[in-house]
Amino acid sequence: MTSEERLPARYWRLWWAGAIDNVGNGAFVTAVPLLAVTLTSDPRLISMVAAASFAPWLLFSLPVGAIVDRHSRIALMRGAQLFQAVVVALIVVLVTAGAMNVGYLTAGAFAIGVGQVVFGIASQSVLPEIVGTRLLGLANARQYLATTIGQSFLGPSAGSLLFGLAVALPFGLDVATLVVSALLLTTLRGTSRPRLRGTEVPQRHAIIEGLRWLVRHQLLRTLALLLGVNTFCFQLGNVTLVLLATRELGVTQAGYGLLLTVAAVGSILGGLLTAQLVRVFGQIPVLVGALASNAVAFVLLGLSPNAWALAALLAMSGLVTAMWNVVTVTLRQELVPLDLLGRVNSVYRLLGRGLIPLGALAGGLIAHEVGIRTGYPIAGALRAAALVVSLPILIRVHRQGPPSAAD
Repeated sequence: MTSEERLPARYWRLWWAGAIDNVGNGAFVTAVPLLAVTLTSDPRLISMVAAASFAPWLLFSLPVGAIVDRHSRIALMRGAQLFQAVVVALIVVLVTAGAMNVGYLTAGAFAIGVGQVVFGIASQSVLPEIVGTRLLGLANARQYLATTIGQSFLGPSAGSLLFGLAVALPFGLDVATLVVSALLLTTLRGTSRPRLRGTEVPQRHAIIEGLRWLVRHQLLRTLALLLGVNTFCFQLGNVTLVLLATRELGVTQAGYGLLLTVAAVGSILGGLLTAQLVRVFGQIPVLVGALASNAVAFVLLGLSPNAWALAALLAMSGLVTAMWNVVTVTLRQELVPLDLLGRVNSVYRLLGRGLIPLGALAGGLIAHEVGIRTGYPIAGALRAAALVVSLPILIRVHRQGPPSAAD
Protein backbone atom coordinates (compact mmCIF):
# COMPACT_ATOMS: atom_id res chain seq x y z
CA MET A 1 0.00 0.00 0.00
CA THR A 2 1.45 3.36 -1.03
CA SER A 3 1.54 6.37 1.29
CA GLU A 4 -1.26 7.91 -0.75
CA GLU A 5 -3.45 4.86 -0.04
CA ARG A 6 -2.63 4.68 3.68
CA LEU A 7 -5.46 5.55 6.04
CA PRO A 8 -4.56 8.39 8.46
CA ALA A 9 -3.78 7.88 12.14
CA ARG A 10 -6.97 9.68 13.16
CA TYR A 11 -8.97 7.10 11.23
CA TRP A 12 -7.35 4.28 13.18
CA ARG A 13 -8.25 5.90 16.51
CA LEU A 14 -11.84 5.99 15.28
CA TRP A 15 -11.50 2.39 14.09
CA TRP A 16 -10.23 1.14 17.45
CA ALA A 17 -12.99 2.98 19.30
CA GLY A 18 -15.57 1.28 17.07
CA ALA A 19 -13.85 -2.10 17.25
CA ILE A 20 -13.87 -2.14 21.06
CA ASP A 21 -17.47 -0.95 21.19
CA ASN A 22 -18.51 -3.66 18.72
CA VAL A 23 -17.19 -6.45 20.96
CA GLY A 24 -19.37 -5.29 23.82
CA ASN A 25 -22.30 -4.73 21.51
CA GLY A 26 -21.94 -8.25 20.13
CA ALA A 27 -21.97 -9.67 23.65
CA PHE A 28 -25.05 -7.58 24.49
CA VAL A 29 -26.97 -8.56 21.36
CA THR A 30 -26.22 -12.22 21.99
CA ALA A 31 -27.12 -12.11 25.67
CA VAL A 32 -30.45 -10.29 25.23
CA PRO A 33 -32.31 -13.12 23.40
CA LEU A 34 -30.73 -15.70 25.71
CA LEU A 35 -32.00 -13.72 28.68
CA ALA A 36 -35.39 -13.28 27.02
CA VAL A 37 -35.70 -17.05 26.55
CA THR A 38 -35.15 -17.54 30.30
CA LEU A 39 -37.98 -15.09 31.01
CA THR A 40 -40.57 -16.36 28.48
CA SER A 41 -41.06 -18.99 25.79
CA ASP A 42 -43.67 -16.97 23.89
CA PRO A 43 -42.20 -15.96 20.48
CA ARG A 44 -44.43 -12.88 20.45
CA LEU A 45 -42.82 -11.55 23.63
CA ILE A 46 -39.34 -12.42 22.38
CA SER A 47 -40.07 -10.56 19.15
CA MET A 48 -41.32 -7.60 21.22
CA VAL A 49 -37.90 -7.29 22.87
CA ALA A 50 -36.22 -7.38 19.45
CA ALA A 51 -38.69 -4.84 18.08
CA ALA A 52 -38.07 -2.46 20.99
CA SER A 53 -34.33 -2.36 20.29
CA PHE A 54 -34.93 -1.14 16.73
CA ALA A 55 -38.02 1.02 17.27
CA PRO A 56 -35.93 4.17 17.99
CA TRP A 57 -34.67 4.05 14.41
CA LEU A 58 -38.25 4.46 13.25
CA LEU A 59 -39.04 7.19 15.75
CA PHE A 60 -35.89 9.29 15.96
CA SER A 61 -33.75 8.81 12.82
CA LEU A 62 -34.91 11.94 10.99
CA PRO A 63 -34.52 14.47 13.84
CA VAL A 64 -31.19 12.90 14.84
CA GLY A 65 -29.97 13.31 11.25
CA ALA A 66 -30.62 17.05 11.45
CA ILE A 67 -28.83 17.22 14.81
CA VAL A 68 -25.83 15.35 13.40
CA ASP A 69 -25.54 17.93 10.59
CA ARG A 70 -25.49 20.79 13.13
CA HIS A 71 -23.13 19.57 15.86
CA SER A 72 -19.81 17.82 16.38
CA ARG A 73 -20.33 14.26 15.24
CA ILE A 74 -17.56 12.89 17.47
CA ALA A 75 -19.08 14.56 20.55
CA LEU A 76 -22.47 13.07 19.73
CA MET A 77 -20.93 9.60 19.36
CA ARG A 78 -19.18 9.90 22.71
CA GLY A 79 -22.29 11.14 24.51
CA ALA A 80 -24.38 8.33 23.03
CA GLN A 81 -21.94 5.72 24.29
CA LEU A 82 -21.89 7.10 27.83
CA PHE A 83 -25.71 7.13 27.86
CA GLN A 84 -25.79 3.49 26.75
CA ALA A 85 -23.25 2.57 29.43
CA VAL A 86 -25.58 3.92 32.12
CA VAL A 87 -28.56 1.98 30.72
CA VAL A 88 -26.67 -1.31 30.49
CA ALA A 89 -25.35 -0.81 34.02
CA LEU A 90 -28.97 -0.62 35.20
CA ILE A 91 -29.64 -3.92 33.43
CA VAL A 92 -26.72 -5.45 35.31
CA VAL A 93 -28.22 -4.26 38.61
CA LEU A 94 -31.66 -5.70 37.79
CA VAL A 95 -30.26 -9.05 36.67
CA THR A 96 -28.01 -9.33 39.72
CA ALA A 97 -30.90 -8.50 42.04
CA GLY A 98 -33.15 -11.08 40.35
CA ALA A 99 -35.65 -8.34 39.47
CA MET A 100 -35.44 -8.56 35.67
CA ASN A 101 -38.61 -9.25 33.66
CA VAL A 102 -39.67 -8.97 30.02
CA GLY A 103 -41.00 -5.44 30.54
CA TYR A 104 -37.74 -4.13 31.99
CA LEU A 105 -35.72 -5.90 29.30
CA THR A 106 -37.91 -4.37 26.59
CA ALA A 107 -37.49 -0.88 28.07
CA GLY A 108 -33.73 -1.35 28.34
CA ALA A 109 -33.49 -2.54 24.74
CA PHE A 110 -35.42 0.55 23.62
CA ALA A 111 -33.15 2.93 25.55
CA ILE A 112 -30.02 1.29 24.12
CA GLY A 113 -31.57 1.66 20.68
CA VAL A 114 -31.91 5.42 21.20
CA GLY A 115 -28.18 5.68 21.83
CA GLN A 116 -27.43 3.53 18.80
CA VAL A 117 -29.44 5.85 16.55
CA VAL A 118 -27.25 8.80 17.51
CA PHE A 119 -24.01 6.83 17.37
CA GLY A 120 -24.83 5.04 14.11
CA ILE A 121 -25.82 8.11 12.09
CA ALA A 122 -22.97 10.23 13.45
CA SER A 123 -20.32 7.53 12.84
CA GLN A 124 -21.29 7.03 9.19
CA SER A 125 -21.44 10.78 8.61
CA VAL A 126 -18.07 11.64 10.19
CA LEU A 127 -15.94 9.32 8.05
CA PRO A 128 -15.55 11.61 4.98
CA GLU A 129 -14.23 14.33 7.30
CA ILE A 130 -11.48 12.00 8.47
CA VAL A 131 -10.34 10.06 5.37
CA GLY A 132 -11.56 12.05 2.37
CA THR A 133 -13.58 10.77 -0.58
CA ARG A 134 -10.81 8.79 -2.31
CA LEU A 135 -10.24 6.36 0.56
CA LEU A 136 -13.88 5.85 1.55
CA GLY A 137 -14.17 2.39 -0.01
CA LEU A 138 -11.10 1.12 1.82
CA ALA A 139 -12.12 2.82 5.07
CA ASN A 140 -15.64 1.40 4.95
CA ALA A 141 -14.34 -2.09 4.27
CA ARG A 142 -12.08 -1.85 7.32
CA GLN A 143 -14.96 -0.47 9.39
CA TYR A 144 -17.22 -3.30 8.34
CA LEU A 145 -14.56 -5.85 9.28
CA ALA A 146 -14.31 -4.32 12.74
CA THR A 147 -18.08 -4.37 13.09
CA THR A 148 -18.34 -7.98 11.94
CA ILE A 149 -15.48 -9.30 14.04
CA GLY A 150 -16.78 -7.53 17.13
CA GLN A 151 -20.54 -7.96 16.76
CA SER A 152 -20.62 -11.36 15.09
CA PHE A 153 -17.35 -13.08 16.03
CA LEU A 154 -15.68 -12.06 19.29
CA GLY A 155 -18.73 -10.50 20.94
CA PRO A 156 -21.17 -13.42 20.52
CA SER A 157 -18.55 -15.95 21.67
CA ALA A 158 -17.76 -13.89 24.74
CA GLY A 159 -21.43 -13.11 25.37
CA SER A 160 -22.63 -16.71 25.27
CA LEU A 161 -19.66 -17.96 27.31
CA LEU A 162 -20.08 -15.28 29.98
CA PHE A 163 -23.86 -15.79 30.02
CA GLY A 164 -23.25 -19.45 30.87
CA LEU A 165 -21.07 -18.41 33.81
CA ALA A 166 -23.33 -15.63 35.12
CA VAL A 167 -26.20 -13.86 33.38
CA ALA A 168 -24.95 -10.36 34.28
CA LEU A 169 -21.41 -10.83 32.95
CA PRO A 170 -21.97 -10.11 29.21
CA PHE A 171 -23.82 -6.93 30.12
CA GLY A 172 -20.94 -5.90 32.37
CA LEU A 173 -18.57 -6.44 29.46
CA ASP A 174 -20.69 -4.12 27.33
CA VAL A 175 -20.51 -1.38 29.98
CA ALA A 176 -16.72 -1.63 30.05
CA THR A 177 -16.30 -1.49 26.28
CA LEU A 178 -18.66 1.47 25.94
CA VAL A 179 -16.66 3.48 28.48
CA VAL A 180 -13.28 2.59 26.91
CA SER A 181 -14.55 3.45 23.43
CA ALA A 182 -15.90 6.81 24.62
CA LEU A 183 -12.51 7.61 26.17
CA LEU A 184 -10.76 6.79 22.87
CA LEU A 185 -13.06 9.15 21.03
CA THR A 186 -11.87 12.01 23.24
CA THR A 187 -8.47 11.70 21.47
CA LEU A 188 -10.00 12.64 18.11
CA ARG A 189 -9.19 16.32 18.28
CA GLY A 190 -9.50 18.64 15.33
CA THR A 191 -12.43 16.98 13.59
CA SER A 192 -14.36 19.83 12.02
CA ARG A 193 -18.02 20.39 12.52
CA PRO A 194 -20.05 19.74 9.39
CA ARG A 195 -20.12 22.63 6.94
CA LEU A 196 -23.83 23.44 6.98
CA ARG A 197 -25.76 25.77 4.78
CA GLY A 198 -28.25 27.79 6.78
CA THR A 199 -27.65 26.54 10.30
CA GLU A 200 -30.46 28.78 11.50
CA VAL A 201 -33.02 26.95 9.36
CA PRO A 202 -35.69 25.28 11.55
CA GLN A 203 -35.11 21.59 12.12
CA ARG A 204 -38.26 20.59 10.24
CA HIS A 205 -37.07 22.43 7.12
CA ALA A 206 -33.60 20.90 7.47
CA ILE A 207 -35.11 17.41 7.57
CA ILE A 208 -37.24 18.13 4.50
CA GLU A 209 -34.14 19.34 2.62
CA GLY A 210 -32.44 15.99 3.18
CA LEU A 211 -35.55 14.06 2.15
CA ARG A 212 -35.94 16.07 -1.05
CA TRP A 213 -32.32 15.53 -2.03
CA LEU A 214 -32.65 11.77 -1.62
CA VAL A 215 -36.00 11.55 -3.44
CA ARG A 216 -34.48 13.32 -6.45
CA HIS A 217 -31.48 10.97 -6.67
CA GLN A 218 -32.72 7.91 -8.55
CA LEU A 219 -29.98 5.44 -7.58
CA LEU A 220 -29.80 6.29 -3.88
CA ARG A 221 -33.60 6.45 -3.67
CA THR A 222 -33.84 2.95 -5.15
CA LEU A 223 -31.16 1.60 -2.82
CA ALA A 224 -32.91 3.17 0.18
CA LEU A 225 -36.17 1.40 -0.67
CA LEU A 226 -34.34 -1.89 -1.27
CA LEU A 227 -32.62 -1.48 2.09
CA GLY A 228 -35.98 -1.09 3.83
CA VAL A 229 -37.40 -4.24 2.25
CA ASN A 230 -34.29 -6.28 2.95
CA THR A 231 -33.87 -5.32 6.60
CA PHE A 232 -37.59 -5.94 7.20
CA CYS A 233 -37.12 -9.39 5.69
CA PHE A 234 -33.89 -10.00 7.60
CA GLN A 235 -35.61 -9.57 10.93
CA LEU A 236 -38.79 -11.34 9.79
CA GLY A 237 -36.69 -14.48 9.42
CA ASN A 238 -34.03 -14.03 12.08
CA VAL A 239 -36.21 -12.88 14.99
CA THR A 240 -36.81 -16.52 15.97
CA LEU A 241 -33.31 -17.74 15.10
CA VAL A 242 -32.61 -18.39 18.78
CA LEU A 243 -35.71 -20.62 18.97
CA LEU A 244 -34.88 -22.44 15.73
CA ALA A 245 -31.36 -23.12 16.94
CA THR A 246 -32.03 -24.02 20.57
CA ARG A 247 -35.50 -25.57 20.45
CA GLU A 248 -35.64 -27.34 17.07
CA LEU A 249 -31.99 -28.08 16.30
CA GLY A 250 -30.82 -28.71 19.88
CA VAL A 251 -28.09 -26.05 20.03
CA THR A 252 -26.91 -25.22 23.56
CA GLN A 253 -26.47 -21.67 24.91
CA ALA A 254 -22.72 -21.86 24.30
CA GLY A 255 -23.37 -23.44 20.92
CA TYR A 256 -25.64 -20.57 19.95
CA GLY A 257 -22.78 -18.12 20.34
CA LEU A 258 -20.53 -20.47 18.38
CA LEU A 259 -23.17 -20.68 15.66
CA LEU A 260 -23.11 -16.89 15.29
CA THR A 261 -19.32 -16.93 15.34
CA VAL A 262 -19.12 -19.46 12.51
CA ALA A 263 -21.71 -17.48 10.56
CA ALA A 264 -19.61 -14.32 11.00
CA VAL A 265 -16.78 -15.85 8.97
CA GLY A 266 -18.85 -15.17 5.87
CA SER A 267 -19.21 -11.51 6.81
CA ILE A 268 -15.47 -11.21 7.34
CA LEU A 269 -14.77 -12.72 3.93
CA GLY A 270 -17.30 -10.36 2.38
CA GLY A 271 -15.57 -7.36 3.95
CA LEU A 272 -12.20 -8.55 2.64
CA LEU A 273 -13.38 -9.37 -0.89
CA THR A 274 -15.70 -6.47 -1.66
CA ALA A 275 -13.11 -3.93 -2.79
CA GLN A 276 -11.55 -6.41 -5.21
CA LEU A 277 -14.92 -7.54 -6.57
CA VAL A 278 -15.96 -3.91 -7.14
CA ARG A 279 -12.74 -3.25 -9.06
CA VAL A 280 -13.40 -6.26 -11.30
CA PHE A 281 -17.17 -6.14 -11.79
CA GLY A 282 -18.30 -2.67 -10.69
CA GLN A 283 -20.52 -1.50 -7.84
CA ILE A 284 -23.94 -2.28 -9.35
CA PRO A 285 -23.19 -5.89 -10.42
CA VAL A 286 -21.83 -6.61 -6.93
CA LEU A 287 -25.02 -5.19 -5.39
CA VAL A 288 -27.30 -7.24 -7.66
CA GLY A 289 -25.35 -10.44 -7.03
CA ALA A 290 -25.45 -9.84 -3.28
CA LEU A 291 -29.21 -9.26 -3.24
CA ALA A 292 -29.98 -12.32 -5.36
CA SER A 293 -27.73 -14.57 -3.26
CA ASN A 294 -29.33 -13.38 -0.03
CA ALA A 295 -32.81 -14.15 -1.32
CA VAL A 296 -31.75 -17.74 -2.07
CA ALA A 297 -29.99 -18.08 1.29
CA PHE A 298 -33.10 -17.07 3.23
CA VAL A 299 -35.33 -19.55 1.45
CA LEU A 300 -32.85 -22.32 2.28
CA LEU A 301 -32.43 -21.19 5.90
CA GLY A 302 -36.01 -22.22 6.62
CA LEU A 303 -35.17 -25.74 5.40
CA SER A 304 -32.00 -26.20 7.50
CA PRO A 305 -31.85 -29.86 8.64
CA ASN A 306 -29.18 -29.30 11.32
CA ALA A 307 -27.01 -26.69 13.00
CA TRP A 308 -24.16 -27.14 10.50
CA ALA A 309 -26.40 -26.33 7.54
CA LEU A 310 -27.84 -23.38 9.45
CA ALA A 311 -24.35 -22.01 10.16
CA ALA A 312 -23.24 -22.41 6.54
CA LEU A 313 -26.29 -20.59 5.20
CA LEU A 314 -25.92 -17.82 7.77
CA ALA A 315 -22.29 -17.47 6.66
CA MET A 316 -23.41 -17.18 3.03
CA SER A 317 -25.94 -14.53 4.00
CA GLY A 318 -23.30 -12.68 6.01
CA LEU A 319 -20.86 -12.67 3.10
CA VAL A 320 -23.25 -11.07 0.62
CA THR A 321 -24.70 -8.72 3.26
CA ALA A 322 -21.18 -7.41 3.86
CA MET A 323 -20.82 -6.71 0.15
CA TRP A 324 -24.12 -4.83 0.07
CA ASN A 325 -23.25 -2.76 3.15
CA VAL A 326 -19.74 -1.74 2.08
CA VAL A 327 -20.82 -0.70 -1.43
CA THR A 328 -23.99 1.17 -0.45
CA VAL A 329 -22.39 3.08 2.44
CA THR A 330 -19.50 4.08 0.17
CA LEU A 331 -21.92 5.25 -2.53
CA ARG A 332 -23.75 7.48 -0.05
CA GLN A 333 -20.56 9.00 1.26
CA GLU A 334 -19.30 9.61 -2.29
CA LEU A 335 -22.50 11.08 -3.71
CA VAL A 336 -24.14 13.03 -0.85
CA PRO A 337 -22.83 16.54 -0.06
CA LEU A 338 -21.10 16.62 3.33
CA ASP A 339 -23.51 19.15 4.82
CA LEU A 340 -26.46 16.87 3.94
CA LEU A 341 -24.85 13.57 4.82
CA GLY A 342 -26.28 13.28 8.32
CA ARG A 343 -29.82 13.90 7.13
CA VAL A 344 -29.59 11.57 4.13
CA ASN A 345 -27.99 8.90 6.29
CA SER A 346 -30.84 9.34 8.76
CA VAL A 347 -33.39 8.51 6.05
CA TYR A 348 -31.39 5.42 5.16
CA ARG A 349 -31.16 4.35 8.77
CA LEU A 350 -34.86 5.05 9.23
CA LEU A 351 -35.66 2.62 6.42
CA GLY A 352 -32.84 0.22 7.23
CA ARG A 353 -33.38 -0.01 10.98
CA GLY A 354 -36.83 1.50 11.43
CA LEU A 355 -38.58 -1.31 9.58
CA ILE A 356 -36.76 -3.98 11.59
CA PRO A 357 -39.21 -3.83 14.53
CA LEU A 358 -42.07 -4.33 12.08
CA GLY A 359 -40.22 -7.32 10.64
CA ALA A 360 -39.63 -8.63 14.15
CA LEU A 361 -43.30 -8.38 15.08
CA ALA A 362 -44.36 -9.97 11.77
CA GLY A 363 -41.83 -12.76 12.25
CA GLY A 364 -43.02 -13.41 15.80
CA LEU A 365 -46.65 -13.66 14.69
CA ILE A 366 -45.79 -15.95 11.77
CA ALA A 367 -43.73 -18.18 14.06
CA HIS A 368 -46.55 -18.37 16.60
CA GLU A 369 -49.32 -19.04 14.06
CA VAL A 370 -47.54 -21.12 11.41
CA GLY A 371 -44.13 -22.27 12.61
CA ILE A 372 -40.67 -21.10 13.59
CA ARG A 373 -39.15 -21.88 10.17
CA THR A 374 -41.81 -20.19 8.03
CA GLY A 375 -40.50 -16.65 8.23
CA TYR A 376 -37.31 -17.44 6.32
CA PRO A 377 -38.83 -18.57 2.98
CA ILE A 378 -41.37 -15.75 3.12
CA ALA A 379 -38.54 -13.27 3.66
CA GLY A 380 -36.53 -14.79 0.80
CA ALA A 381 -39.46 -14.51 -1.60
CA LEU A 382 -40.06 -10.86 -0.65
CA ARG A 383 -36.38 -10.05 -1.17
CA ALA A 384 -36.42 -11.66 -4.61
CA ALA A 385 -39.55 -9.73 -5.61
CA ALA A 386 -38.01 -6.40 -4.53
CA LEU A 387 -34.87 -7.11 -6.57
CA VAL A 388 -36.90 -7.96 -9.69
CA VAL A 389 -38.83 -4.67 -9.41
CA SER A 390 -35.62 -2.64 -8.95
CA LEU A 391 -33.50 -4.44 -11.54
CA PRO A 392 -34.34 -2.23 -14.57
CA ILE A 393 -33.19 0.89 -12.72
CA LEU A 394 -29.98 -0.75 -11.50
CA ILE A 395 -29.16 -2.07 -14.99
CA ARG A 396 -29.74 1.38 -16.52
CA VAL A 397 -27.48 3.07 -13.95
CA HIS A 398 -24.75 0.47 -14.58
CA ARG A 399 -24.88 1.01 -18.34
CA GLN A 400 -24.67 4.78 -17.90
CA GLY A 401 -21.36 4.45 -16.08
CA PRO A 402 -20.22 5.50 -12.59
CA PRO A 403 -23.02 7.38 -10.78
CA SER A 404 -22.68 11.01 -9.74
CA ALA A 405 -24.40 13.24 -7.23
CA ALA A 406 -26.64 14.59 -9.96
CA ASP A 407 -27.89 11.17 -11.17
